[in-house]
Amino acid sequence: MSLVAAPDLTGRSVTVKVPATTANLGPGFDTLGLALSLYDELHVSVRPEPGVFVDVHGVGAGEVPTDASNLVVTAIAHTFADFGFELPNLNLEAHNVIPHGRGLGSSGAAIVSGIMAAKGLLDGIVEMDAVTLLRLATEMEGHPDNVAPALFGGLTIAWVTPEGPQHKKLIVHRGVSPLVCVPETTMSTALARSLQPSSVPHEDAIFNVSRSALLIAALIQSPELLLAATEDKLHQSYRASAMPETDALIQVLRANGLAAVVSGAGPSLLVLCSDPAQRLAAAQIVADNAATPWKSLMLAVDFKGATVISHPVEAVA
Repeated sequence: MSLVAAPDLTGRSVTVKVPATTANLGPGFDTLGLALSLYDELHVSVRPEPGVFVDVHGVGAGEVPTDASNLVVTAIAHTFADFGFELPNLNLEAHNVIPHGRGLGSSGAAIVSGIMAAKGLLDGIVEMDAVTLLRLATEMEGHPDNVAPALFGGLTIAWVTPEGPQHKKLIVHRGVSPLVCVPETTMSTALARSLQPSSVPHEDAIFNVSRSALLIAALIQSPELLLAATEDKLHQSYRASAMPETDALIQVLRANGLAAVVSGAGPSLLVLCSDPAQRLAAAQIVADNAATPWKSLMLAVDFKGATVISHPVEAVA
């Protein structure tokens, strides 16, 4: 499809805020995701001069691309192209706090940031509903389990149909207290996926179906069931050899009655605690048993998802 220049957007600017996410939650492989109260913030403005310029602060500064190959810019371009428009000239200022390569949805957050920025810049020109946003994000990310909670917040169930990706947002029980423990090491999602077999035993599949169903009940109604509900036989054991310290800490936490799982592809771990006191105990267990430095983040569930604010166009003197 040939693209045309977008209507004059000079002077338009938006601010986008996107939460970190944790996917799988144990048994809900490639299906369940949870938005967390840790946010990347992005300011985008349309510039009159040619070019795209990216300024990155915080996580990724000096490491991620600062030109049109930047993932956020790519997502903006993808969204504009979907509506037949060329990428406009842009200034981007990114303030990143979501760790990269640690299973907290940093790439999904970057993609959602770009799509939401495009939505804001094109406000009044095109309309983007939830279905369109999820489709665009999934086209870039490859699967919807991280981008759905990043877009919509809360606990999301995501699935794919012939008509495209779908999601259902659920509200998490107020007693659920997430703890995310982040190591200094990173993990490639592609490597993590390569460690899994192409098929699993029938009984393991049945096991995960039962635990996934139980996990929904535990998260929205009965947090006391979280330990049993987070058991998994589909992916974590296969990936354990690539992140031995993560696996060891999860085993210690679970032996102490705590619902610990790998966060996304890892190597961060997620503990779904049933109250704040249990979360403090979990953080202490990690501190006492970790062989290398880990950072414990006591987070809330984010219920809003990604937000975009459009700023008034400044008058030109």
